[in-house]
Amino acid sequence: MRSGALLVGILVMLTGSGCWEQIDGGKWFPQMKRQLAVQAFEEVLPPVHPQGFTPPEGTLPVTWAGVPDLRSMDMRSQDAVQNPVQPTLASLKRGEQLFLRYCATCHGPTGTGNGPVAGPPWGSGPFGMVLPIGGPTSLAKALTDGHIYTTISLGRGRMPNYARIEPQDRWNVVNYLREMNGGRP
Repeated sequence: MRSGALLVGILVMLTGSGCWEQIDGGKWFPQMKRQLAVQAFEEVLPPVHPQGFTPPEGTLPVTWAGVPDLRSMDMRSQDAVQNPVQPTLASLKRGEQLFLRYCATCHGPTGTGNGPVAGPPWGSGPFGMVLPIGGPTSLAKALTDGHIYTTISLGRGRMPNYARIEPQDRWNVVNYLREMNGGRP
């Protein structure tokens, strides 16, 4: 009996000794509440950079050389942007690859608006009214290359922007869409 009580005492000391700091007035793990945290929408300026984050001296800005600034243009000017990429076989293959990677999720592999996340009337997913950009009801047939490129670059309506795709590759997608719709209008 005495050895059992001694064993229990040793066991309690070994297993419970690290937990005492975790208890604070009956509350477990208060460290999570007492830590420094940034709240949603709180502006935090580090003491080293009181004006905010700025690039180091001598840094060159990252821009797409020769690419028009679509955000500063009105819609008519965006629509008038000309496609500088010829629809070669390499361009069409690259456009198809990117279309299947980025666009088919919503627009479907043939562009008819029936991708896995597209909802009614063409699909059964959660996002309704994904516009068809291929097939017999394609809206892309009536749009300019500049309009399609701008939509990919900046997004429109519920479509997000795909500015992470390089400009040359965005034009490849435009070329592929044109080919999918029977060539240039």
